[in-house]
Amino acid sequence: MAVGRKASTKIEAPAYLRTAEVADILHVSPKTVSRWAKEGKLPFLKTLGGHRRYPEAKIRELANELQEDVIG
Repeated sequence: MAVGRKASTKIEAPAYLRTAEVADILHVSPKTVSRWAKEGKLPFLKTLGGHRRYPEAKIRELANELQEDVIG
C-alpha cells in the first residue's frame, strides 16, 4: 500500500493593500485615499494598530470602472 500526500486545501486569504498602494492604483494622493475611506467611498478594514487596509479585488475593480468611464 503506497502512502500518498494529502491534497492541500489551503484557502488563500484575500489580499489587502496599504493606503499608498491604493493611491498609486487610483492615481491620487494617499491623503485623498484616506479622505475617501472616511467618507465611505472606499471599503476598508482597520488593523489592530488602527491602520486602514483596502481589499485589493474591490480596489482594482473600482480602478477598472473609473478607467472605463474616462475612456468610454
